[in-house]
Amino acid sequence: MADETSVTPLDPAHDPAGEVVDLCRDLIRIDTSNYGDEDGPGERKAAEYVATLLDEVGIESRLYESEPGRTNLVARWGGSPGSTKPPLLVHGHLDVVPAAADDWQVHPFSGEVQDGFVWGRGAVDMKDFDAMLLSVVRARARAGRLPDRELVLCLTADEEAGGHKGAEVLVEQHPDEIADCTEAIGEVGGFSATVRGRRIYLIEAAEKGMAWMKLTARGRAGHGSMINTDNAVTRLSGAVARIGAHEWPVRLTPTMEVLLATVADIAGTEATPDNAVELIDEFGSAARMLGAVIRNTANPTMLGAGYKVNVIPTEATAHVDGRFLPGYEDEFFTTLRELCGEGVEIDFLSHQQPWEMPYEGHLVDAMTRSLMAEDPDAVVAPYLMSGGTDAKHFTKLGMTSYGFAPLRLPADLDFTALFHGVDERVPVDALEFGARVFDRFLDEL
Repeated sequence: MADETSVTPLDPAHDPAGEVVDLCRDLIRIDTSNYGDEDGPGERKAAEYVATLLDEVGIESRLYESEPGRTNLVARWGGSPGSTKPPLLVHGHLDVVPAAADDWQVHPFSGEVQDGFVWGRGAVDMKDFDAMLLSVVRARARAGRLPDRELVLCLTADEEAGGHKGAEVLVEQHPDEIADCTEAIGEVGGFSATVRGRRIYLIEAAEKGMAWMKLTARGRAGHGSMINTDNAVTRLSGAVARIGAHEWPVRLTPTMEVLLATVADIAGTEATPDNAVELIDEFGSAARMLGAVIRNTANPTMLGAGYKVNVIPTEATAHVDGRFLPGYEDEFFTTLRELCGEGVEIDFLSHQQPWEMPYEGHLVDAMTRSLMAEDPDAVVAPYLMSGGTDAKHFTKLGMTSYGFAPLRLPADLDFTALFHGVDERVPVDALEFGARVFDRFLDEL
């Protein structure tokens, strides 16, 4: 007699996690480095690869380019004839930040599997989720398991430089492709952090605004040996030093109030603005990112001035990466102007608004149930993301947006350091976990 508790092995072709590792490796091997200018290979080759994968299972894709090689892919799939639910936008990006191979233990575009990890640029940002999405969709399409709710699959260009050649192009020039979507999911959320031995899966429900700025100071040119009280370098240096040293006050948005209350419950205390920093520290290495979402931030990143040691230049410039919390934009820019002082101009390279969504509703319930089904002892909570994603553009169309790229991570992995970091890598079992969770999520829709 057969064991009644046995489970029939799933056909590998229909396993939602069956291809995820190979697809992630293949995507990593396609160099889509985004240098933020006209350099770089673009996303065309990756978009064509994805289009081929979808075509193999009967899904038609459309490609849109903002300029040659900067390619976005859109496809529609699923939806039952009687469904009254509007489509769900599921988005990822195909570009990655550059990587210097000499700094890495393995080549950043090798997609090598080593020590239980898939290594390479994009392994966590965000070709891992692209691979999860493709693996699940392909397996379900082969098996005829279409979700009741239609999905709009969207893989974009240029996210790493603000999305101006990617998601922004779709929103402004091709809104008919996505405008009927009322909700969206993408990066960065659904990954686990460990607090006092308890896994917390963090769903992105808010995002800081972005202000990439160029500061310019002008003065009187002159000989370096003479007195000069109108020195552009001096004026700019003072502004940069003040910005870099400023301690921004703690400000808690509704999303972070929920997260800190969750952590406080695990730690056996209560959350208050006074102990917010201590509660963030409970996340260990993840506090690097989470500590930046209880306050505004402004980090000087580039400096430029002069052309000869004995010539005082007429102009000096600096670049600053500013991020401001939802509801605190006015405070951020008022403080920044005070720190710059007189004679320093501020120009925006990219200025994008923050967003924050209520942590409630059927989509939140679906994400929570799908995670808990795979990890019943865990906790699920919202968080505010310090960086920027394509959601900044899609929310302009009124979409409710969340970050949900599920990964169950080892407690000792410094995950947030891997974003744009050297030796970027993702655990193989985390990829497979994410594919299983995403497959369940589609059933919950």
